Amino acid sequence: MKTKMKRREFIKIAGAGAGSLVVGSKLYASFNSKDEQNLLADGKIERTPTYCEMCFWKCAGWVYKKDGKPWKIIGNPDDPNSRGRFCPRGTGGIGAYTDPDRLKKPLLRVEKNGKQVFKEVSWDEALDFIAGRMKDIAQKHGPECIALFSHGSGGSYFKTLLHAFGSNNVAAPSYAQCRGPREEAYMLTFGEAVGSPERTDIINAKCLVLLGSHIGENMHNGQVQEFSEAVAHGATVITVDPRFSTAASKSKYWLPIKPGTDLALLLAWIHVIIYEELYDKEYVKKYTFGFEQLKEAVKDKTPEWAYPITTIKPHVIRQTAREMAKNAPATIVHPGRHVTWYGDDTQRVRAGAILNALLGSWGRRGGFYFPSKAHLPKMPTPKFPKVKRDWRKAFPNKYPVAHLALSSGICDATIPSPERECSFKGWIVYGTNLPMTLPQPEKTLEAIQHLELLVAIDILPAEITGWADVVLPECTYLERYDNLRLSPGRVPSIALRAPAFEPKYESKPAYWMARELAKRLGLEDYFPAETIEEYLDYQLKAIGSSLEEMKKIGVKFLPEEAQKLYLEDGEDFEFPTPTGKIELYSTILDEYGFDPIPQYTAHEEPPEGYYRLLYGRAPMHTFGRTTNNPNLHDLMEENTVWINSKVAKQWGIKNGEYITLENQDGVRSTPVKAKVTERIRHDAVFMVHGFGHSDKRLRRAYGKGADDQRLITRVKIDPLMGGTGMRVNFVTFRKEEA
Repeated sequence: MKTKMKRREFIKIAGAGAGSLVVGSKLYASFNSKDEQNLLADGKIERTPTYCEMCFWKCAGWVYKKDGKPWKIIGNPDDPNSRGRFCPRGTGGIGAYTDPDRLKKPLLRVEKNGKQVFKEVSWDEALDFIAGRMKDIAQKHGPECIALFSHGSGGSYFKTLLHAFGSNNVAAPSYAQCRGPREEAYMLTFGEAVGSPERTDIINAKCLVLLGSHIGENMHNGQVQEFSEAVAHGATVITVDPRFSTAASKSKYWLPIKPGTDLALLLAWIHVIIYEELYDKEYVKKYTFGFEQLKEAVKDKTPEWAYPITTIKPHVIRQTAREMAKNAPATIVHPGRHVTWYGDDTQRVRAGAILNALLGSWGRRGGFYFPSKAHLPKMPTPKFPKVKRDWRKAFPNKYPVAHLALSSGICDATIPSPERECSFKGWIVYGTNLPMTLPQPEKTLEAIQHLELLVAIDILPAEITGWADVVLPECTYLERYDNLRLSPGRVPSIALRAPAFEPKYESKPAYWMARELAKRLGLEDYFPAETIEEYLDYQLKAIGSSLEEMKKIGVKFLPEEAQKLYLEDGEDFEFPTPTGKIELYSTILDEYGFDPIPQYTAHEEPPEGYYRLLYGRAPMHTFGRTTNNPNLHDLMEENTVWINSKVAKQWGIKNGEYITLENQDGVRSTPVKAKVTERIRHDAVFMVHGFGHSDKRLRRAYGKGADDQRLITRVKIDPLMGGTGMRVNFVTFRKEEA
């Protein structure tokens, strides 16, 4: 354990077997409810309740086996998240189970003949090694010098383990690299976050405004279904996007805005709403703070001011603002999801929140409802030890409104610096592929070189596993129990995930791993249930249910815990902000010395011959987690780069031709297919994120498409909460490298 090893090398994991079952499309035949009941009664099919792990929406459904073999997954009709339907990713979930490239056994980094290799070891050997290294780090540096990066349901168990060990340095890339600015902006304005799934009442909305929200491509299931119904019922959709997205194709107004200028458009909309007196006067008077300051701040932010900045014509700005007001309060300026763009992201999203407040949509039907969440008792455990140092110590007096640890911040603080008391010495990485998740991947790899312990827990041999000291193979969500799903919604509900199949190979569930580590670290009291089944049954019996009942129904509503969805007209209501009001003028930001009302600042423009790099999602894939999935790969094998047709003509680029992108720092992509289209502005290009895997262990995904993250070598940090603005990179074309 004390053996010193040379600089950490990337290790390829060999020996991926073939021959596992791949569920073909012919097995996804539909049948009616009567047929289903007959087949279940005859024992020809079996079904098991689950909630999906293919994205954060966690739709509840049923996993079917036919003749003992995997058959299909469908939505649970009683589930408010899925509403009885699964998206393409969800229906392809069985591919996660059948993927022959899955990790199969625990692996330990060793040195053999002067070369670093992985050695297959037993679970006891792997866990003993991890526990020993954790104890060494705690003794030399303190337990808080170990951090957890987590994305997925099982991360909660390792979070408990880390807190019990004495560290609260728990980070999810979904905060600083995705939704963090949104949550903090709404906290500053309304005192509450938007949450996941979002509290948007889209199904009752009469007007929906989307700024970079790729509904229909991100496939947030329930939200997409509500969007479709709202459109069918005649709701007005206003889409602001440099690209003619799927949502834009369903819109009454498409505003192809110049990238980087969204805040200017929002301020111009606010100007029109205020100065044409289109705002909800009674609502604003009763519930808001700082209206007069806001009115003065946007006095000169006219549509004419915004036009040369945004390229959106003044009459269009006025027309769309009036459309919002006409339909208010059933108007939603959507808060978005992936909102880390330009470094002023909290302020940009806050401008949208202010616009929602002026329209009176918060707490109103067709706007934002007040969600309810089920509450379940927890087994008694000791209190967590007091933490001596956390991630903020590495960034004194920075990011004052951040409520969660920053993944990029922990990465930065792992690289030793004389300014820091202690850099991080150990990482536990659960379910997130950091080299393809964090911006500036070269910095991630530099940080890894300074670690004394790197544990990667995953289902597939993602790039992060090649840098680990220990690789732990987790079984898929179809092979395990997890905590009950407690999603917020209109009525509180719980959903059960139960194993439909036995774990393949030597993979194990996260609860078992975390508890076994806890035993080795003397922390077993923090995991009082010997099995997760015991823990789930304890919780369910406390609310008058049981594990057996939940296996039969999958989803259970708790209407007695529901709260009302909307404010009543004229109702007295205190918002959880310092003033008790919706803060158009933020007292918190004022106290910290930041602009209490959002102000527009111009962003850097692309150099001559370069184009702003934009990125997004596709309906069949969740980042890079699903591009190797045998059921989803064929739906989209590789990404393309969208290039405006006039730009392509200037460069002599043909549709379908492979080209290479080069960013402003000289970093080049792997070859990527050009999609020549008029559906994107001339000053930007667009790619779907999650492709360009560089490791041959992912046999389907290897070498397919290009990795946009590789080209994100620059970021703009949000000074309020530390989010990494990544749409500040520019690319040009290099045909000769194709």
